[in-house]
Amino acid sequence: MPRRERERERAKKREMADSSDSVSVDMETVSPSPKEHHVRTRHGSVSVAVYGDQDKPALITYPDLALNYVSCFQGLFFCPEVYSLLLHNFCIYHISPPGHELGAAAIDPDDPILSVDDLADQIAEVLNFFGLGAVMCMGVTAGAYILTLFAMKHRQRVLGLILVSPLCKAPSWTEWLYNKVMSNLLYFYGMCGVVKEILLKRYFGKEVRGNAHLLESDIVRTCQRSLEERQSLNVWRFLEAINGRSDLSEGLIKLQCRSLIFVGDMSPFHTEALHMTSKLDRRFSALVEVQACGSMVTEEQPHSMLIPMEYFLMGYGLYRLSKQSVSPRSPLSPSCISPELYSPESMGLKLKPIKTRIPVEI
Repeated sequence: MPRRERERERAKKREMADSSDSVSVDMETVSPSPKEHHVRTRHGSVSVAVYGDQDKPALITYPDLALNYVSCFQGLFFCPEVYSLLLHNFCIYHISPPGHELGAAAIDPDDPILSVDDLADQIAEVLNFFGLGAVMCMGVTAGAYILTLFAMKHRQRVLGLILVSPLCKAPSWTEWLYNKVMSNLLYFYGMCGVVKEILLKRYFGKEVRGNAHLLESDIVRTCQRSLEERQSLNVWRFLEAINGRSDLSEGLIKLQCRSLIFVGDMSPFHTEALHMTSKLDRRFSALVEVQACGSMVTEEQPHSMLIPMEYFLMGYGLYRLSKQSVSPRSPLSPSCISPELYSPESMGLKLKPIKTRIPVEI
């Protein structure tokens, strides 16, 4: 085995072991190891971790800045009910931003910095590589932006969007300057303490991060260890792309797929999620606000996502229990669904955003 591959395997095992510290379930007993693929595209290589039966419909995931599928989606998949719901119905394709995968090497400095459009086009090439048609998508914050852009550019290839604390507007001057400060720190000082603190505030609510009187939670400590594994210049490249994003607001009304949006009420991007919801067609979208939660609902309060996702997937003829009459291998064709199933009420959601609250254990 080449030296680089050995280093990646060691880093992968170390990060997964660190991540397992925060839960009482061993990852290996919950699910088999993913099949790792490195897909070559016109814009460089992309790492894809594949879970499940590839004959099933595809669910594509894309994480937030400086994260990968372990650090961004592990909490969601460690929730047994959610794990059962998703793995019963889908084959999961976890796409990592370039250089964010477990054990990633530094990207060649001579390689051009990719734009958000390049990253969205990479997803189309990943789908072509695996022979996938239309897919379900799940993204968190920056990853949600990339998947939304992909849905707007390749409308026939997206059946539904599950977005967590999504971005859709161009950066405000405040966010742009904030990101520029973080970008300079990453470039000159690497993944230093200040950068990690900025990122943790981006991901988690104050209660989970802790304060002078309370210890920070296990998921925060696990995330800190994960950030230490990242190649700082690879993170810098993704940040530069996201900081140069354009406003998608005007094109959202034309999206032909259904959308389910989650956002924590303590998320720095809460207002942005509300704005995005206001721009989507109300017949095909629903918003779930999660109380006492930051941006990364997938890690902080994954249980709050279960029931809305169940109703959302029922609209496509997908059910968690195998005894249901609809096979999970059935294509997710919205054309087979009666119009009333598109309504928020059919998802079990009120027209006004519902609020869920799960006690935060300190």
